[in-house]
Amino acid sequence: MYDVIIIGGGPGGYLAAERLGHAKKKVLLVEEKYLGGTCLNVGCIPTKTLLNSAKLYAHAREGEKYGVKAEKVSYDWKVIQNWKDEVVSKLKDGIAGQMKNYGVEVTQGRGEIIAFGKKPVAVKVTASINTEQAGQAILVCAGSVPAVPPIPGVKDNPKVLDSTALLSVTAVPKKLAVIGGGVIGIEFAGLFSSLGAEVTVIEMMDEIVPFMDKEQAPLLRRAMKNSAGGGTVEFKLGCKVESIQGSTVNYSTKDGTKESCSADLVLMAAGRSPVLDNWGAKAAGVGITPKGVTVDNKMRTNIPGIWAAGDVTGKSLLAHSAYRMAEVAVSDILAYLDGTAESSGNLWRNNAVPWAVYGIPEAAGVGMTEQEAAAMGIAIVKASLPMRVSGRFAAENSFAGQGAVKIIASAENGCILGIHAVGAYASEFIWGGAALIEQEMRIEDLKQLIFPHPTVCELIRDIAFLV
Repeated sequence: MYDVIIIGGGPGGYLAAERLGHAKKKVLLVEEKYLGGTCLNVGCIPTKTLLNSAKLYAHAREGEKYGVKAEKVSYDWKVIQNWKDEVVSKLKDGIAGQMKNYGVEVTQGRGEIIAFGKKPVAVKVTASINTEQAGQAILVCAGSVPAVPPIPGVKDNPKVLDSTALLSVTAVPKKLAVIGGGVIGIEFAGLFSSLGAEVTVIEMMDEIVPFMDKEQAPLLRRAMKNSAGGGTVEFKLGCKVESIQGSTVNYSTKDGTKESCSADLVLMAAGRSPVLDNWGAKAAGVGITPKGVTVDNKMRTNIPGIWAAGDVTGKSLLAHSAYRMAEVAVSDILAYLDGTAESSGNLWRNNAVPWAVYGIPEAAGVGMTEQEAAAMGIAIVKASLPMRVSGRFAAENSFAGQGAVKIIASAENGCILGIHAVGAYASEFIWGGAALIEQEMRIEDLKQLIFPHPTVCELIRDIAFLV
């Protein structure tokens, strides 16, 4: 019998397997498709690899501004795709190696919980040879899939692609229509516009990336409109897609006007939905809602012996959130296996989960937005600085006026509530904002920290003196 059976080999699943293996537990990891899950294979990693190539191309085109001349700059999409595949392959091999190092048994197939009486103790693995495996504990990391809204003309339309399919197109489209201005839509818009495409983003809400601070989102949108790579991005906000005919998207504006957008391809980027079927939730009696598996702050489901982590919970559909949830679940599982009544205070907290949009340029944030604070009735103080006042940012970015960093703090005690940034390097320094919020630091505490100079992140400290 296994100590733990994990269903799903994405970020939450393989990290939990590593931690449990390190703790000398006998672990079975069941993955239906490929180790690394969506993030490594058709999500985070391949998109960032393609975006890096797009940035290199765009930088080469504008190199003369910096005194570096490159004639007849071009890109080879096939080589770019080959590099993406090589990166993904190497990282998958790395995860497989880690599983071996920690003694984790990996089985390719679909895992489904089987309920025996009131205590689930087995998982059916549907593969080339169906088997039933027993375990003392089960961790569900089933992940998520692209959401497909019921728009007429989407089903069986070869011109409408989800993010997975768009990653593997054989050529860069000259015109791309993107339905959805969230993280996925914005990243693909940045990628293809930087390679010369004309991109139209159609978003039902009044602003892109709805969870962004409302002062920051327009900065990102304006910065994306004209790419150094030669492409453009046009935004259609407050517009509802009514139907799709071939690669023509028909939509209505906020005032009811009917308009259309023709493109070579259409990206359906309407978000993602947790996988709630085909792993035995109903048979085991696991509590679920349309938003995901119901868990507490130790990632326990309503059924003793079953935990869930990552996208399947619907709490935070981010790979790094899945990592953290997995660690919380492992802590509690170890206590369960050892017969400890209560695990440590290792809990899932969502007040300081950083997010990042890897567009061109980047955007990132953590904590409350100004609008969220207002909705909660919290009096705040705030301040911001444009990225261009950073010496390093100005030296390395031709569009030096684009982007800004913003801090939100409690008016009552100066406690830092949120940090938000638009501009190059935002994704790399936002972790510092998470640490400040997690440690409940005040503006006065921030003033006493020392940041390296010249860096873009030192804007955070500079802003503290303006709050």
